[in-house]
Amino acid sequence: MADDDRRDDRRPDPDALLALADKDRRGKLTVFLGAAPGVGKTYAMLSRARRLKTDGTDVVVGLVETHGRGETAALLDGLEILPRRRVAHRGRMLEEFDLDAALERRPRIVIVDELAHSNPEDSRHPKRHQDIEELIAAGIDVWTALNIQHLESLADLVAQITGVTVRERVPDIVLKRADEVLLVDLAPSELIERLKEGKVYLPESANRAVDRFFRLGNLTALRELALRRTADRVDDQMVDYLKQNAIDGPWATGERLIVCVGSDPLSEKVVRVASRLASGLNAPWLVVSIERADREVETPERLQRIETLFRLAEQLGAETRRIIGNDFVEEILKLARREHATQIVIGTRKRSRWQKLFSRSLPDALSRKASGLGIHIVTPDNAVRERRHTAFEPPKLAVIQHASVTALGLVALTTLLGKGIDAFVELPNISLLFLLAVLGASVIGGYAAAFLAAAFSALAYNFFFIDPVHTFTIAAPHEVFALFVFLAVAMIAGGFASRIREQAEIARIRATALQSLFDFSRKLASTAKGEDAIWLAVSQLQASLRRKVVLLVPRGSDLGLAAAWPPDTELDVTDLTAARWSHDKREPAGHGTGTLPNSRFEFRPLLGPHGIVGVCGIEHVGKRLDLNAERSLTAILDQTAIAFDRARLADETVEQAARLEGERYREALLSSISHDLRTPLATITGAVTGLRQLGERMTPENRDDLLQSIEEESGRMSRFIANLLDMTRIEAGTLKPKRDWVDVADVVQSAVERTRKHAPGRLIEIGLAADLPLIRGDSVLLGQVLFNLLDNAVKYGGEEPINVYARRDGKDVLISVTDLGRGIPPEDLDRIFEKFYRRGKPDGRAPGTGLGLSIARGFVEAMEGTIHAESPALKRRGTRIIMRFRQAEKTSRTEPK
Repeated sequence: MADDDRRDDRRPDPDALLALADKDRRGKLTVFLGAAPGVGKTYAMLSRARRLKTDGTDVVVGLVETHGRGETAALLDGLEILPRRRVAHRGRMLEEFDLDAALERRPRIVIVDELAHSNPEDSRHPKRHQDIEELIAAGIDVWTALNIQHLESLADLVAQITGVTVRERVPDIVLKRADEVLLVDLAPSELIERLKEGKVYLPESANRAVDRFFRLGNLTALRELALRRTADRVDDQMVDYLKQNAIDGPWATGERLIVCVGSDPLSEKVVRVASRLASGLNAPWLVVSIERADREVETPERLQRIETLFRLAEQLGAETRRIIGNDFVEEILKLARREHATQIVIGTRKRSRWQKLFSRSLPDALSRKASGLGIHIVTPDNAVRERRHTAFEPPKLAVIQHASVTALGLVALTTLLGKGIDAFVELPNISLLFLLAVLGASVIGGYAAAFLAAAFSALAYNFFFIDPVHTFTIAAPHEVFALFVFLAVAMIAGGFASRIREQAEIARIRATALQSLFDFSRKLASTAKGEDAIWLAVSQLQASLRRKVVLLVPRGSDLGLAAAWPPDTELDVTDLTAARWSHDKREPAGHGTGTLPNSRFEFRPLLGPHGIVGVCGIEHVGKRLDLNAERSLTAILDQTAIAFDRARLADETVEQAARLEGERYREALLSSISHDLRTPLATITGAVTGLRQLGERMTPENRDDLLQSIEEESGRMSRFIANLLDMTRIEAGTLKPKRDWVDVADVVQSAVERTRKHAPGRLIEIGLAADLPLIRGDSVLLGQVLFNLLDNAVKYGGEEPINVYARRDGKDVLISVTDLGRGIPPEDLDRIFEKFYRRGKPDGRAPGTGLGLSIARGFVEAMEGTIHAESPALKRRGTRIIMRFRQAEKTSRTEPK
């Protein structure tokens, strides 16, 4: 029963299922692998294609190299062959695989021979395996052929076995990601016979091949490598199957490797050996380089070598990382514990006896402190020993000249000063002055100047101050001892001073870079628009890198140039193509990459939390970016992507708020229409029905009441429609008020008379100042505003009188409408001018559409006036709405100008 429970608890590995799902969306890669040319890879590939073609499968030949073999060429009959692309290269016309033609044709299976082939310079990708990767990403199955000696991790081993350096190489990760690896095998003796019969190469080439490459021992070794690599691939496929189906079986061993590399040539061999070791153990591996925190010892050349090593390691399937620290042993062991590594791979050279006596090598130190870890030590071969890269590199001539001049100058000044002092005072410790010269030289010129100053000081001190003077002879034995002590102290002091100077310079450079990034972050945090973030990033990058910088962002279905510095920077067709590739594939493209390397710019995608937001291009002139510039570039691009994404989200938030406001507006409008149209329509419909049905049987009084109801409700509907139209004009911005002379008194009188007709039972009191001036405005709009205010007062003012006042207030004209209703709470004084805001009557009903006061505010502001509400106005109750307009200058009520 327990076994059944355990069987039910087993679940497929999630990572394996995700990998399987990703493969279902892509095309499948089938590699026909052989130990050497001539084993029959292309023949087997075409034979299988003919069988599938017979069964109705859509198979086309993108490119096949027959090398003059008649049997192979005969298999091409009946297969569709894509036309090749003709390329001019070094005075010759080459026929190359046409990637775009294959993508346009989109067959189910395309055959592309020679996986390790290098493309001409103007191709989209420098290597054919990158063309194949693009086909697979487009969902097209690809068949290809590969010889085992072309694998990157085996290149040094093949060169050692055969004596032939293989220049065309394929990263191991390509073979590792292949969906199917088919081994095409042939015994070495049979292959040599085929070669002699002219079935592999032409007779002249065949004779040279037998003598150099196609030897029995070489072919046997290559065959073993092919068999082993195929077996490793089969084991990987078995483990994937077991994980995907939750089957207990021979799972991976759980090994993990840490590989330590530096800028020396031996590190390349260390990476290749580690790759083969990781492949044999089926284990992940991490390549790490340690940089000292207290000094900048890496030259641009060394940094370039480390970058090359990292790219090689990534091609072979490794993860790469840089670490900053002073204690290499402690940093490596700390990383191994953090990454749960089980083995460490490191290189070492042959050390002299003196080195063994006075210092311990890094592998030895690791072996003493690493408990429970396996240490693999890689030693150099003879070729590496001959070109061994020593830790000390002689300084350049310019550095020596500067150091010499500095040391000589300071020692000469110190000697003159010492002679001057010695002429007046006899001092036994005048040699201390020369220590100042050594320290000064170390601060100004560094290590070289310090050591030269120490040597020059010892000679000058001996020649000018030790008896017998003006000779290099020393008479007293204690003076000899003192001189050597002085020389040792001077060198040690100079060395310390130079190191402190170097550390201070490093700290200054890093502090400057950190301050620059901090300032950029602060500026970026204060930007609310994406365009501002783009220009800020471009200017910061140009100031930091001193190169042309462009930034492109998506505009519709294409990329558009958003910013560039200098502003006149232009992109050609190759640059734009690389930029689109970087955006679509979300990976670097252009100069120095595997896609369109002929471009002047290297394009990098800006990946934000919610996807890609743009592409940044950096022009590459001369040497590549150093490590500090690369770090600054990465940090700036990451922050820019986040800022641009934040600005985009802010815009979307504003749009969403506008949409929500529009939804609220529509809901309120529908609610208002449903209420304020339905009620008068119901009254009108009822009255009309009564008149038609009863007719002459109704009394004149009842008939008049029904007709009056129809008239009142029709007017109510008319006012409602007018309010909607007015609000539409205000919202659309099409309201254009007149700028005529307006007599406020006449407008007030007209509005009050109109209100009295609408509400004949209400008492409205008017107060107009005698010196009331004219104003500039639209009398019709002002009249509508006053009517809306009076109508609102009629609805909410109860039975008390309504007061309308107009008076002068300095250079302004004030018009107020006051009712003595229950008033408005202070928190609602501003809300009453919002659209569809309505206060309920004491009986709980909320009359009107809620548009009157909103329209009033729109009309008043359109006439450059202001309007606000006060409550309570009188006797701690009621509401007063006040309008303020600027009076017209140099006018009078009787003689308007």
